[in-house]
Amino acid sequence: MGEVIKIGMLGIIGVLFALMFKGEKQEYTHYIGFGAAVLVFYYVVRSLISLTGRLEILQEYLTGSESYLGTLFKIVGITYICEFSAGICKDAGFSSVAGQIEVLGKLSVMFAGLPILLAVIEQIQGFL
Repeated sequence: MGEVIKIGMLGIIGVLFALMFKGEKQEYTHYIGFGAAVLVFYYVVRSLISLTGRLEILQEYLTGSESYLGTLFKIVGITYICEFSAGICKDAGFSSVAGQIEVLGKLSVMFAGLPILLAVIEQIQGFL
């Protein structure tokens, strides 16, 4: 929880710092924004490395169900890529393109999760 607060504050401080230069030195706002984005990305990568180690431990407990964990990774990846892409499009002023990317992401998550849903339905039918 503390890392999330640090990263959030880093982003907010970076944006506020960039806004201070917006009126006078427009080019500095881009450099400051890029620097803040790189620092946040560094923390994200560091957190992902830690998460990967913990998920490997979880995978040891899921013997025979490794495909579910792979599907989970795929869904999380789709979500982050679509969120990131849509955010860039919105910032550039292309809200309609961002909306279409979000719809694509939702549909992709739904299709990626269908095998898990089918496995759950088969398990339920097995109990009946």
